[in-house]
Amino acid sequence: MTDWVYACAASDIDQEDLIRWDYHGKSYAIYNTERGFFATDGMCTHEAQHLEDGLVTGMVIECPLHQGRFDILTGKALSAPVCVDLQTYPVKVEAGRIYVKI
Repeated sequence: MTDWVYACAASDIDQEDLIRWDYHGKSYAIYNTERGFFATDGMCTHEAQHLEDGLVTGMVIECPLHQGRFDILTGKALSAPVCVDLQTYPVKVEAGRIYVKI
């Protein structure tokens, strides 16, 4: 079963940036991009590195540890050393509040 869960205020995330959001023992990354808000797993699939300190460029997140890159919209691994995609999650914004469907 999946539910919409309140994560943060939209104003908490700067444009072209992300924040870490932890919920029920799992960590997520929530992005504010030129195309809207998105959410993925928070941990890089290559090694145990959170993406919260990564670099957002357009629709791409670059892991701060080894610079592996993922498509924020699809979670697709784009460049070595990452080869396993991130899971993505639906996001909606209501009255300036961000909800993630998990």
